[in-house]
Amino acid sequence: MFLDESGFMLQPVRRRTWAPRGQTPVQYSWDRHDRLSAVSAVTVAPVRRRMGLYFRLHADNIHAEDVVAFLRGLHRHLPRRLIVILDRWNVHRKAVRVLREDGADWLVPEWLPAYAPDLNPAEQVWNHAKYADLANFIPEDLADLSRAVDASMAGQRRRPSLIRSYFHLAGLEL
Repeated sequence: MFLDESGFMLQPVRRRTWAPRGQTPVQYSWDRHDRLSAVSAVTVAPVRRRMGLYFRLHADNIHAEDVVAFLRGLHRHLPRRLIVILDRWNVHRKAVRVLREDGADWLVPEWLPAYAPDLNPAEQVWNHAKYADLANFIPEDLADLSRAVDASMAGQRRRPSLIRSYFHLAGLEL
């Protein structure tokens, strides 16, 4: 399982688009700095190699306690030993330390090299959400943004071939 976090702003991610000649698209938004934070896990079933995508949204920044709660919830849903591949973000290190101190023998952490987001397929989940599904999207408020992120994640969850492509992009064989 690969773990990653991301943030979504109320500010739109601007991308190039097509329009009829002479009709330049104009988007109106105001300077809003509210945001959602998100934690996700991309899972691979050990025998069948079936893909899974799990996530949780937060109204404020992700802390170690949030990662601990996410991993515990994931373990309740997938009641087996979990090999979790994480980057070296201090929140991840603290979460693993807290779970180890609490006796979580079901958790086997593996660490990615420092500054290697290209090796983490979960990073591509957020790239797809931000730059494909939500490009040029202007939410009304945080609830609207949350619904859009939920829809993006649900769409990706229904497309295991898309999730599988994130592994190929990272150069990982399944």
